[in-house]
Amino acid sequence: MRPVAVFCADIGSIARSRFGWAGGIVGGHLRSGDSIGDLAIEVSKTLSADIPTALGLECPLFVPVDLDPHRLTSSRHGEGGRAWCAGAGAGALATGLSQTVWILRAIRATVPEGIPAFLSWSRFRAAGHGLLIWEAFVTGSIERTHVGDAEAAVREFMRALPNPERANAVTADTVHSLAGAALLRTGWSTDLNLLAQRCLVLKASPI
Repeated sequence: MRPVAVFCADIGSIARSRFGWAGGIVGGHLRSGDSIGDLAIEVSKTLSADIPTALGLECPLFVPVDLDPHRLTSSRHGEGGRAWCAGAGAGALATGLSQTVWILRAIRATVPEGIPAFLSWSRFRAAGHGLLIWEAFVTGSIERTHVGDAEAAVREFMRALPNPERANAVTADTVHSLAGAALLRTGWSTDLNLLAQRCLVLKASPI
């Protein structure tokens, strides 16, 4: 596959300075900052240059919809003690609902028509271009920065190349995809199958 650009946003309150991002082309210098607008601009630049671009978001991007109602709030496989619907996960999910849509809308408004978006690494790799959405799951010390979390996730994705599917850390059997819903909402796709599709989840620890 051609050189890939990898970005990640640490989802959080912008008003309270709890948002950070990092990213760049594999093998190159990482850029970073705390502006959600700057993140959208940087991702738009790589996509407009026809560089395959993987954008991670540090918030739950799919939730389980088990047939057993008693398991609807259970952890996804691989989450361990940090269930998607409890504590920090619930807060990140709620904030991510709006920030994910904002980011995807801002990117799409400034890139050429026809750039595809994916939740599947294999389809993204086969296409050789476009936007891949993935979930970052950052763990570690509470003494972390938001940019640091984003950088750790980006470096983990880059380390997992050329096949990050082998490093996928979280799954669920049947899901509702919040990432898929955001892609539909912002016009990146009309494929309703995205609503039931998982994305890659990579775990990382801040440096």
